[in-house]
Amino acid sequence: MNTTTLNALAEPNRLQIIELMREGPLMVGEIANRLHLRQPQASKHLKILSEAGLVEVHADANRRIYRIRLEPLIELDDWLESFRGMWEERFDRLSDYLDHLNKERIIPKS
Repeated sequence: MNTTTLNALAEPNRLQIIELMREGPLMVGEIANRLHLRQPQASKHLKILSEAGLVEVHADANRRIYRIRLEPLIELDDWLESFRGMWEERFDRLSDYLDHLNKERIIPKS
């Protein structure tokens, strides 16, 4: 797991930028307007996201269009998947325990 991805997404504005880009590629100005940031702030966040490999930029004349790169997010999902099995096992044990408690309440021991 690349911690650079987590570090980049830990900042709320950068996470919101990634959320905005779910809808499709965006220009810096669009991101700045939608998040109520100044354009230099948006550019700074996009630079960090780009360095982390989370976004890529395409130049179109004097415009810069950013889009999400899925590979780091897939890697993050794969890492999280390793924890899902552990939690499912714990939830199964909790369910079994709650079932046991429920049966004890319904059928009292003699």
